[in-house]
Amino acid sequence: MVETASDYKKVSEIIRSHSYEKSALIMILQETENLFGYLPAWALMHVSKELGVPVTQVYGVASFYDAFHLTPRGKNLVRVCLGTACYLRGSPRVLDAVEKELRIRDGETTLDRTFSLQSVHCVGACALAPVMVVGERYFDKMSPTKVRSALKAGAG
Repeated sequence: MVETASDYKKVSEIIRSHSYEKSALIMILQETENLFGYLPAWALMHVSKELGVPVTQVYGVASFYDAFHLTPRGKNLVRVCLGTACYLRGSPRVLDAVEKELRIRDGETTLDRTFSLQSVHCVGACALAPVMVVGERYFDKMSPTKVRSALKAGAG
């Protein structure tokens, strides 16, 4: 993404709406991520400058929370649960199958930005293990052979 003067202005408006309060850093980052779909490096540096907060602190907050993303994400987020119940019922094999199908590794995004892949520790559906979530759609009792159809159905 190539930032524009308009992009800087939008981030400045977010910061201004929080009265330049350093304590509002997380909210400012959330709104910035909502605007761009991720937190571009230029935006983090701009927030740092406008709030008078060291850029290392801004990056530290942005990289600490799983809710923030420092790279563009795909249109469809694919989450594979690796929590205990899912793990014991074969979710590592499901994750491997997703990686092979999408030709990306955990934490990456496809080149066409259709999918981003993320392993998670729990999706709150242990009785349905192993579970994969595509967007907002849950796929239960997953197996490597079900991956392709679940990706198509979830991205639909």
